[in-house]
Amino acid sequence: MSYDIAIIGAGPAGATLARFLPKYYKILLMDRRDLIDGENEKSKCCGGLLAPDAQEMLGKMGLAVPSKVLVDPQIFLVRTIDFDNYLERYYQRFYFNLDRQRFDEWLLSIVPENVDLALGCRFSSLSETREGYEIAFMYKNRIFTEKVKLLVGADGAWSHVRRQLFGETDTLRRYIAIQEWFETDKTIPYYGAVFDSNVTDFYSWTISKDQKLIIGSALEPDKDAKAKFELLKSNLKEYGFRFGDCIKREGSYLIRPREKDIITGNDHAALVGEAGGFISPSSAEGISFALKSAYQLAMSLAPGIEGFQRRYRKNITPLIKTISKKRYKIPAMYNRILRAAVLKSGIMSSDTLFDE
Repeated sequence: MSYDIAIIGAGPAGATLARFLPKYYKILLMDRRDLIDGENEKSKCCGGLLAPDAQEMLGKMGLAVPSKVLVDPQIFLVRTIDFDNYLERYYQRFYFNLDRQRFDEWLLSIVPENVDLALGCRFSSLSETREGYEIAFMYKNRIFTEKVKLLVGADGAWSHVRRQLFGETDTLRRYIAIQEWFETDKTIPYYGAVFDSNVTDFYSWTISKDQKLIIGSALEPDKDAKAKFELLKSNLKEYGFRFGDCIKREGSYLIRPREKDIITGNDHAALVGEAGGFISPSSAEGISFALKSAYQLAMSLAPGIEGFQRRYRKNITPLIKTISKKRYKIPAMYNRILRAAVLKSGIMSSDTLFDE
């Protein structure tokens, strides 16, 4: 058996692409997770907040997030905590608070029936053929192969597809995202954005979900990552956060792209979502970029596979410009002096009526 298109990764990017591709293609959608039976070894290390840009994109695609995907509390504030300058501010922003696994399961459930699903399968390698690629993958400790005309990497920051295609020349910078879940007796009605240069040159976060507190951080991938994460937790406790023992720990890679890090693929391969470098370099928001890049690739493939790269590069030009603009925000967010000036000014901040 052979396929026109094989999509590696059934998260928001992969599922969206499969949904919008023309039905005349023979499509394979593969993921190492079993998102139907829910028997997963690991859950996605993600804060699970749907930002306004992602909400808008879902609306344009004619989708409404079902209530079964949402968790308490819904979030209307960001609490910015700056440990470098001993400052904090609140900013109004509207997020949907999600169960990330149920969100992925929902997006997969609306993929058309003409798409063949290969769940619980781990992509392992590719080899070039005259018409495209032969891919190899593992399923229940057995190796299988399929021939495909077009291979799509929708497999996230640590994309096996990207690394096998461009590994020797790829300069994409990766962080380690670590999250721990804690039981807590307090519902925190905001998203916490934490800045502390002793922990990371990126940022850390706190999120409340169904009487649990998530503490996470994007850390340099070195031997000190664990110690720096412990420092973050210690600082938050001293700051007044109340949480008990850790009940779950998650980890994954996270990227922080420059414009040159965005790779669309080649004549027989394409990259979407984080695999292609589509994510905000200032906030690490990725779901909206996953949805948009996948949709644009689907539109680029509508006339056929031949010449799709030229169309894809043209169609994602606005996304690349958005990523470039978000890099302009980095100094104000991550330079200690500039960030202090912004927080002290109170520009666009919200007064709050509750005490900790």
